[in-house]
Amino acid sequence: MTARVLIVDDIPINIKLLETRLMAEYFTVLSATNGLDALEICATQEVDIILLDVMMPGMDGFEVCRRLKADPKTHHIPVVMVTALDQPTDRIAGLEAGADEFLSKPIDAVQLIARVKSLVRLKVLTDELRARAATGQQIANENSMRVMDSISVDGSSVLIVDTDMQHAERLKQDIALKHNVDILEDPSQAVVCLAEKNYELIILSMSLAGHDPLRVCSQIRTLEQGRNVPIILVAEEANRAQVVRGLELGVNDFIMRPVEQHELVARVRTQVRRFRYAAELRDSVSNTMQLAIIDELTGLYNRRYFDRHLALMFSKAMQQGREMAVMMLDIDYFKHVNDTYGHEAGDDILVEFAARIQKNIRGIDLPCRYGGEEFVVLMPDTSQKDASNIGERVRGAVESAPFITSAGLSINITVSAGLALNVSGIGDAKMLLKRADVALYQAKQAGRNRVVFNAA
Repeated sequence: MTARVLIVDDIPINIKLLETRLMAEYFTVLSATNGLDALEICATQEVDIILLDVMMPGMDGFEVCRRLKADPKTHHIPVVMVTALDQPTDRIAGLEAGADEFLSKPIDAVQLIARVKSLVRLKVLTDELRARAATGQQIANENSMRVMDSISVDGSSVLIVDTDMQHAERLKQDIALKHNVDILEDPSQAVVCLAEKNYELIILSMSLAGHDPLRVCSQIRTLEQGRNVPIILVAEEANRAQVVRGLELGVNDFIMRPVEQHELVARVRTQVRRFRYAAELRDSVSNTMQLAIIDELTGLYNRRYFDRHLALMFSKAMQQGREMAVMMLDIDYFKHVNDTYGHEAGDDILVEFAARIQKNIRGIDLPCRYGGEEFVVLMPDTSQKDASNIGERVRGAVESAPFITSAGLSINITVSAGLALNVSGIGDAKMLLKRADVALYQAKQAGRNRVVFNAA
């Protein structure tokens, strides 16, 4: 995953050190030596994440952060405050200014990269939701681009997962004033709890007796209700390697023991705000979509919407040098299904097919019904390997269990899929889609029920 990182620091050697570390991970780096220049860069260029020093002449980092978070055009950009200040009050001040993270100097390189990658993943999802809103309808800025600070976190539902009840009760006491907190002593029941109640945050101890905390995280992420819920790990210094792995698995944040109450409160507030903001964006997209761009049968976007959105996202990906994949899917022998079982059964299969696609792609991926039994999925920031894995996951989900119609019929279905990547030489979105279509044709010719990548 690539990203454009803005480093703001009045000391050139500090910029150079961070730039070297980030470029080694293939990030594109921009820099500014004062707050005004940083605000100007954010207003005129694409920035994915900001590393912001606090102690700067003229305008300190706290003020820069407040201005960024108060501007609807920049408030969604993650801000990591980087400073030599190491008191809890300083971290809290940074978080309350709107910062998404607060790192103390000297910076641990592993922790820095893990934090950046985690926040970039969040920004990719937010950008995709914002783009969908813009594509679907002229949604009013005051609705779709609300400042995160205006979102209340009061009354949010928080689940603490910890086998040590004393530790869990202390965490609960720290945040119970603003949040509705439940404690789960048996981590194996986490998935059951999420299925029964809509939690907005999970606080997960890394010290689970008899359980692998990262396995619990993985299980949460495989559940539909747990795909987007933020997770904060509570860790010991000895857990640092596991924490980094957790961030790679999709964990949103972590806090080290001994837990400082005000920092915990600030981090919980930040995560709940992000979650509610993303939920508002999803609701905004959903509530303003006109029937003209929604497929009435499956509830997915239709071809008209997809073609327009693909052109927008293709242009953006090429300008920023980011990978993007398109997958075309066609239900195998669907005409035979209609002829044998009737069109009502065919419609039931299309509805269930759309549902299986949605359950086996990521939150940032956009599935559409392209026409008849043909579907297409747009996958931003996706490599060939990741796209192939997603394609195989969808194909396997379709083949794994029969489709049950409303009349009680059990019908076995398979799907063929073609993948294409926006590599150099592809001049426009139509050419990318054409390559995916060619790959789909090759999958059918090779015997169907397979995923083929177009390497032309």
